[in-house]
Amino acid sequence: MRSQTHRPGKIPLSGFETVGTIVITYTFPDGLQSSIHPNPGQHYQGTSRVAYLPDTPEGREVHALLKKCFDQKLTFTIGTSITTGLGNCVIWNGVHHKTQVSGGETNFGYPDPTYFARVKGELKAKGIF
Repeated sequence: MRSQTHRPGKIPLSGFETVGTIVITYTFPDGLQSSIHPNPGQHYQGTSRVAYLPDTPEGREVHALLKKCFDQKLTFTIGTSITTGLGNCVIWNGVHHKTQVSGGETNFGYPDPTYFARVKGELKAKGIF
């Protein structure tokens, strides 16, 4: 998990155009499943994901919670991709991220007025608060 904060206007989020943007990049290479995975000894397909948060007090709070979740290895798991149908790959593990800068809730983007409350609830359900 890498994070970088960009100045206002560089990567504007719909509804947060006047503040900076926190960009989170997750990168996983292909690998071999261990005993904690569903199919030990089998290969899994890695992935890269990018997520966005506004650089606001609540955005920074959610960023810290997402970091804690990632450090506890709760953000991703190995499973079957809903998007591609491929098995044995790195997939999200129930904590929603905004992967688009616009398009609203149905397109995983902003604006989404209930996102912060929802993601904090998902994190709390995993013991992250």
